[in-house]
Amino acid sequence: MVLADLDEDPFDEFLPFRLSCDDVFMTLSTPTLETERLRLRPFTDVDAEDLFALQSDAYVLRYWDSPPWTDRTSVARFMARCQQMAEEGSGARVAIERISDKAFVGWCTFNEWNPDFRSASLGYCLHQAAWGRGYATEAARALLQWAFDTLEVNRIQSEVDSRNVASARVLEKLGFELEGTLREDCIVNGDVSDSWVYGLLRRDWAG
Repeated sequence: MVLADLDEDPFDEFLPFRLSCDDVFMTLSTPTLETERLRLRPFTDVDAEDLFALQSDAYVLRYWDSPPWTDRTSVARFMARCQQMAEEGSGARVAIERISDKAFVGWCTFNEWNPDFRSASLGYCLHQAAWGRGYATEAARALLQWAFDTLEVNRIQSEVDSRNVASARVLEKLGFELEGTLREDCIVNGDVSDSWVYGLLRRDWAG
């Protein structure tokens, strides 16, 4: 998925959108959700090693808009931003674990929540070992359902590198529609790539 620069200032695009018009920030509790096979939950310090292993995997991040992590301090910044998002009410980022053995699978995020526009963004990142099992679709569907049930969200957007066909298929399974292409949207380590823009409207959400 096309997300923020995780190495320098992770998820800096999570602006402090307000959940009221009274200039008062309202928190947005990070949910704990369960599906048939997965549990989505808030991050804890126990996830640090697994998170670093995921975000430092060059193959996993080959279609990312930032390079793999090389500095373990990135973990602390990532965790701090999780808490900041909850406190600002700008979104929720959850760890994904397999219920059967509590293995860390990856993470999913609902971010950039803007109550004025009633819009937000979706992203996810999973370990290679979890690919091809339907985990990304299952986890994202649960988080989307939570968002539609909890907030008056009307539109959720996601961007994906145009070479990442597998991730595009996940979005399409969830009901997202391809709306356009951002040409030469990202340049990472000199590699230029386009991004596909996908959108999902509340009226099209099938759950």
